Amino acid sequence: MQKVSERLVNWASILDARTREQAERTAAMPFIHPHVALMPDAHLGRGATVGSVIPTLRAIMPAAVGVDIGCGMAAVRTQFDVGELRAKGSLAPLRESIERAIPLGAGHHNRKVVATSVPRVEELTHLAEEAGFDPSRVKLGWEAQLGTLGSGNHFIEVTVDEADRVWLFLHSGSRGVGNKIAQRHTAVAREACAGVDLPDPDLAYLTEDTEEFWTYIRELRWAQHYALLNREEMMDRVVRQTSEFVGTEVVEQERISCHHNYTESEEHFGEQVWVSRKGAIDASAGRAGLIPGSMGTASYVVAGKGEPESLHSSPHGAGRAYSRTAARKTFTHDQLREAMAGIEFRDTEAFLDEIPGAYKDVDVVMADAADLVEVRHTLRQIVNVKGT
Repeated sequence: MQKVSERLVNWASILDARTREQAERTAAMPFIHPHVALMPDAHLGRGATVGSVIPTLRAIMPAAVGVDIGCGMAAVRTQFDVGELRAKGSLAPLRESIERAIPLGAGHHNRKVVATSVPRVEELTHLAEEAGFDPSRVKLGWEAQLGTLGSGNHFIEVTVDEADRVWLFLHSGSRGVGNKIAQRHTAVAREACAGVDLPDPDLAYLTEDTEEFWTYIRELRWAQHYALLNREEMMDRVVRQTSEFVGTEVVEQERISCHHNYTESEEHFGEQVWVSRKGAIDASAGRAGLIPGSMGTASYVVAGKGEPESLHSSPHGAGRAYSRTAARKTFTHDQLREAMAGIEFRDTEAFLDEIPGAYKDVDVVMADAADLVEVRHTLRQIVNVKGT
C-alpha cells in the first residue's frame, strides 16, 4: 500500500500517470470520506477510475458506479473432475451447447421469457413496484434480456482448480436496463450540478437531501438485483448444459456470486458512507469473492481479509493495460491463438481486444492484493464462451 495523499491510497504497482491523475481528481471531491482506495487493477475509466473504491458522505456520483450497474461474477464448484469431461472427447460440443442456451453479444436476447426465468421476472416486477419504478420506462424488453451475457469482457467459462475439480464461472451484469438507468441518472446529476465547478463533468453528483438522489438509489438497487438474478439464470443454464454433456446431474458443492460495479451503504472510519466499488469487490473478513483474469489466464476464488484502509475491498480482475482500439492495433490473430492454446474457444479475431496481453499481468495484480485477500483456489480455463 502507498499513501499517495490524505485522500488517496494506492495498491497498484502498475499505475500510469493519467490513471493516477484521474483518481486524484475524484479524491479531491469535498464529500470523500476518508479517502479513495485504488486497487491493484486500477486503470483509466469514464469519470472515475476503474478499480477504485469511492466512499462518499451524503452524496453519490452515478458515473462513479459505472454504466453496467451490478456487473460481477458467479461460480459453481461441481462434483466432477477434469477427467470426467475429457473422457467425453472434444469439448467443442459443450461450448456450442452453452452458446445455444445463452444469448451472446450486445443486443442479443431471449426470443421470449423462458420458463426458468419466469419466477425471477416476477420477483423483479414486484421489487420495481415496491420501489415505484417502471423498468420498461427506461428499457423495453428487459424481461427477455434476463439470462443473457452481453459482450466486451463478459464471459462464461468451464475451469479447473488446483485439485482438478471442475468449476463453472461467468461474468456479466444488468444488461441494457442497467445501462439506461445509469445514463439517465448521470444526466440528472449533471443537471443538478449545473453551475458547480467540477474537475470532470462525469463527477457530477446527487445529494441525500433531494428526491433525485433517492430515486437513483431505488433504481440502482433494483438494477443490482437484476444483475445478480441475470447471473443466476445464466449459471442455471450452464449447469444444465454441463449435466447434459457429462450425462450426470451436476451436484453443486459451492455457489458464489459477487458484484464489482455497485454501491452500498457501509460504515467506515466512524461514518456511514456510500461505498461505490467501480471495479472492486467486497473483501470483508472471510467473505468469498471471485477475481477473474483475462480469457487465457488464471482466475481466483478468494476470501477477504477485511483490510480497513482498502475499505474492505480488493481488485475485481486483471485490469486493462491497452484500450480496445490499441489492442486491435498491437496484437494479431495468431497471437490470440497462441495465448488460447489448449482452451476450447470460438476462434475469431473479433476477440482480439480481449487477448490476455491487453490486460495487466494478473499474477502481479494478485501479488499486490496479498494484504486484501487470501487465495482459496486458482482456476484455469478449459472452455471459454464470449459474445461479440
